[in-house]
Amino acid sequence: MHAITIPEPGGPEALVWAEVPDPVPGEGEVLVDVAAAGVNRADVLQRQGVYPPPPGAAPYAGLECSGRISALGPGVTGRAVGDEVCALLAGGGYAEKVVVPSGQLLPLPEGVDLVTAAALPEVTATVWSNVFMISHLRPGETVLVHGGSSGIGTMAIQLAKAVGARVAVTAGGPEKLAACRELGADILIDYREQDFVEEIRRATDGVGADVILDIVGAKYLARNVQTLATNGRLAIIGLQGGAKAELNLAGLLSKSAAVTATGLRGRSLAQKAAIIAAVQEHVWPLIAGGRVRPIVYRTVPMRDAPEAHRLLESSEHVGKILLTT
Repeated sequence: MHAITIPEPGGPEALVWAEVPDPVPGEGEVLVDVAAAGVNRADVLQRQGVYPPPPGAAPYAGLECSGRISALGPGVTGRAVGDEVCALLAGGGYAEKVVVPSGQLLPLPEGVDLVTAAALPEVTATVWSNVFMISHLRPGETVLVHGGSSGIGTMAIQLAKAVGARVAVTAGGPEKLAACRELGADILIDYREQDFVEEIRRATDGVGADVILDIVGAKYLARNVQTLATNGRLAIIGLQGGAKAELNLAGLLSKSAAVTATGLRGRSLAQKAAIIAAVQEHVWPLIAGGRVRPIVYRTVPMRDAPEAHRLLESSEHVGKILLTT
């Protein structure tokens, strides 16, 4: 088969389409012929050499894919060759074939085609696990989503609105904010021109945000805590603004607030399977009912992965970028 390899870390040009050995499914795994793969910030970090795959994962980038099952490993039940699926991966999506633990497979949601389904596993699993399973967003609460026009952000807006929450977003520029509004965002904050702490305070009559989903990290930490409501929950899922920051714990104590920081890639198979099962139970019916939809900005042939990475790093996109085989 062919895959996007990274002979040496570097810029987008470091991604090389090359012939590699076919993977073989082991106990509890299936082999999927990849139709499409999602492009994520974590793939950029792997390309740069700062986010290697966990032990046992495929060496290629790609944390989600869609495709058809072409072989079953020992001990797999409830799956069949030819099934159309999408999958959460620890790596390997940038390839023509990938091995996937059976518990990380999802059927295609009703009304979603095979290629578009590749836009769903990473964002739905990330948002559902962090905003709902960990932060317990409830109807009537206010959630602040940083990076509202990103793949994660566009899914977070829709899921939060679907459960009856009030949604605030930060994004860069009027076009991205307009896209967030179309998806249901109630409070629109241009982070280039506005202070989100002040805007949330004004929009909530000084109460603050009950939940914050943050992709920025250190740069926003102190301001996020300022923005939290009493009993607020800050979920950190990215470090685009750095990994180290000083935090005055008195601010957390005074609000009885909580800060969590989680990733998907390094979690155990059992944890990932539990998240995927929750996504299928709670999110898939919303997609089938038309209340939530994948947002795909552009599809790019997989052999042109450098172009896809340049597009992602330009931050011009709204929603997901996909690679197609």
